[in-house]
Amino acid sequence: MAQAMKKSRVRAPVRKGRPGKKVRSAEHCPQQDRPAKSSRRRPTQGATRNTPGPVERPRTLSTWFNRALILVGVAMVLAAGAQAYITLQSIPVQRISVTGELEYTQTEAVQEMVQPALAGGFLNADLQQIRRQLEMLPWIFEATVRRKWPNALEIHVVEQLPIARWGSDGFLNHEGQVFHSAKIGEWQSLPLLLGPDGTAGELVANYQRLAELLAPIGLAVEQLAVDERGQVEAVLAGGMQLIVGSDDFLERMHRFVAIYRTELAARAEDVQRVDLRYESGIAVAFSDSSQMVGL
Repeated sequence: MAQAMKKSRVRAPVRKGRPGKKVRSAEHCPQQDRPAKSSRRRPTQGATRNTPGPVERPRTLSTWFNRALILVGVAMVLAAGAQAYITLQSIPVQRISVTGELEYTQTEAVQEMVQPALAGGFLNADLQQIRRQLEMLPWIFEATVRRKWPNALEIHVVEQLPIARWGSDGFLNHEGQVFHSAKIGEWQSLPLLLGPDGTAGELVANYQRLAELLAPIGLAVEQLAVDERGQVEAVLAGGMQLIVGSDDFLERMHRFVAIYRTELAARAEDVQRVDLRYESGIAVAFSDSSQMVGL
């Protein structure tokens, strides 16, 4: 029976082709029925490409050595600077120069006054303190102090400019500041200003205005005073007395100048007192009359 089954198998016909070339049967080539795949590969969407970062090189011994060398150099510079600063602090001031037009202040007195402030050395000297001490001297109005390397101190002094006497032993400068000095005798020709404490500035201003008004008519102020009530009186060269009052100082003085030009200039030597405390006009007392005359 087995032989009968073998005989019943039918062989598949052999396909002839080119000589020397094998022909594959359909059952051995199952991929021929599938569509051919593209040779180009589609990129995967959303994918990122990881680029490797720079490789960190290990620090070498020379790098650490260079850094240590820099630190040592910086430390040496700082140490040298600190040593120089300490040295300069301990250097004494060896020269003190004083400049300015000095007439009433002695250079030696200035140098002697600043010596205690220089005990700490060149850099430790308090220049502002020295300036304040110098300006406490009677005849120094302003002082400028500065260092001059490496061991000198320069002082420039501006002396007081008195424009009037104040009371019995003082003077007033151009800014209305009071200063005192024992040298009163040689300044007796200055006008005398009298008033309560705190009125010096106002008196100086009134004196300057009055002097400007009187100069064109040949008159000068010898004394200007104000009392506790603010009443102002002036004494002119030659003895003429002006009673100005407490109000309208400039207005009243302008009125006096105008009347003096027209009515009093010819008899100026006979005028003893002029009262300006009137709203219009003045009252005049002459030496040859005991009564006041209205003008």
